[in-house]
Amino acid sequence: MLSQLRHIHLVSLIGYCNDGSEMILVYDFMQRGTLGEHIYGSDSAPLTWKQRVGIVLGVARGLHYLHAGAKQNIIHRDVKSTNILLDEEWVAKVSDFGLSKVGPTGTSTTHVSTMVKGSVGYLDPEYYKRQQLTLKSDVYSFGVVLPEVLCARPPSVRTFGKQKVSLVDWFRRCYDGGEIDQMMDPFIKDSVSVESLKSYSQLAMSCLLDDGNQRPSMSDVVGALEFAMQLVESEEDYKFDGTGEEGKNDQQRPLLLFPYFMSEEGSDIYAFH
Repeated sequence: MLSQLRHIHLVSLIGYCNDGSEMILVYDFMQRGTLGEHIYGSDSAPLTWKQRVGIVLGVARGLHYLHAGAKQNIIHRDVKSTNILLDEEWVAKVSDFGLSKVGPTGTSTTHVSTMVKGSVGYLDPEYYKRQQLTLKSDVYSFGVVLPEVLCARPPSVRTFGKQKVSLVDWFRRCYDGGEIDQMMDPFIKDSVSVESLKSYSQLAMSCLLDDGNQRPSMSDVVGALEFAMQLVESEEDYKFDGTGEEGKNDQQRPLLLFPYFMSEEGSDIYAFH
């Protein structure tokens, strides 16, 4: 299966060796290591907001390819920050397909019944309870990565003393209370606009819905993150000058399209901003 997967946002298998008891897989070298190392690593310079949005957009495109672009739809089953690798140009690539499963093949079924495997903190609660793996299980795991990247916090967060809370639960509480800005990584807090934060947070919340049918598809996620990147880039071109007047850099602010998510039975609806 691995040898047939070719996408700019997937780590490519470029060779293998099967010599008796020794088996070796050869992959592209990812010079900048894992996303997790750059989120938590004290030796790494903090990623900018634009870099973070670009990275998660790349991951979303890679997962969308697995779900809809390959010959068979494939469920990764272990999406997490340490399975996201970065090349020299900061291009994100999804790695580690050791737990991947071929998704449902017929139109009458939407899941694959299988033993629960994956990483604690990223597991889809529906998959955990029912042992029914779906494409939306990857969407949930990706949804955990979104606040992880925004807040630079692991899936389990230490609060008071030795007590730990779920990053997802904390994120939901802050979102409902209008306090997402209070849990952001301080290195990017001053560079993220209210509009950009709202767009990103809404997407994360939709990916983390308990009901898998209500979560967006990875196609929807790609569209939303492309919009988020439009926001970031338009904000760079539409800055305030030193006098407090809006500087337009000799061009009008671009028209942006925001995808409102619907269930699988619906279709994308776009609003103009």
